[in-house]
Amino acid sequence: MTDIPYIGRFAPSPTGPLHAGSLVAAMASYLDAKAHYGQWLLRIEDLDEARTVPDATGSILQCLAALGMQWDGEVVFQSRRKALYQAAFERLSANVYPCGCSRREIADSRVAGIASDGAAVYPGTCRNGLPAGKAARAFRLRVPVMPEPDECIRFEDRWVGPVVQHLAAEVGDFVLKRADGFWAYQLAVVVDDAEQDITHVVRGADLLDSTARQIYLQRLLKLQTPLYLHVPVVVNANGEKLSKQTGAEALDLAQPQKALIAAAQFLGLPIYRTQSLDDFWQQATAAWASRF
Repeated sequence: MTDIPYIGRFAPSPTGPLHAGSLVAAMASYLDAKAHYGQWLLRIEDLDEARTVPDATGSILQCLAALGMQWDGEVVFQSRRKALYQAAFERLSANVYPCGCSRREIADSRVAGIASDGAAVYPGTCRNGLPAGKAARAFRLRVPVMPEPDECIRFEDRWVGPVVQHLAAEVGDFVLKRADGFWAYQLAVVVDDAEQDITHVVRGADLLDSTARQIYLQRLLKLQTPLYLHVPVVVNANGEKLSKQTGAEALDLAQPQKALIAAAQFLGLPIYRTQSLDDFWQQATAAWASRF
């Protein structure tokens, strides 16, 4: 992987304007690309059309530009790539089955325990066929029942360090196509990263738990696995991840350098003052390169 030209990406969802939490993720991915003299691509993850906010994409693009973050190539939209997800889904068809369980039923079962992300581990209710009276809602991917610790999914995260996940015990069979008809994040992100030749994925630690599922999909589809780096997430006063749902405020673009310095310091970069946007990015890139 070290001899392959670096290609990274930032992939926000257009559910609202960028906030302090999303800036941290954007900055980390941008700095990692710049420190490695690589490309930084921009992908809009707008598959969940029900949550897409009108004009949010334009706001995100304007915000990144105002902060001095320039992406390479054209912006990619997941909503225009559904044929790619369908093709991958068909390649996986031998390992896919329909599921008639509702979220409430899965949450109420608690048979297999709780995953590290707080969701209930899927208990396999529909694994051997839909129970009587149930209609197909979603489509799930079978994960192998792997009793041996040596058969867990293992990877080295560039920030966190060694990560091990036993898919069957910690996640269960997971969704590839949702009950509302939308493609699941796990499938879409794997297909997109491969199609765009992404070599390095830098994102928030809230997605760390998803990585083993994505690596498993990459193996089934015979795709290259990128290197991963998951940065800490910004939280609010209640300890909740800062997001639109938890009341995150849009970035104040009247003081872009102030927002950038705050994000850099959150990432542990020793930047306290800057004379211009260019000066900030030069300092930040050098500081990031010294660590990664």
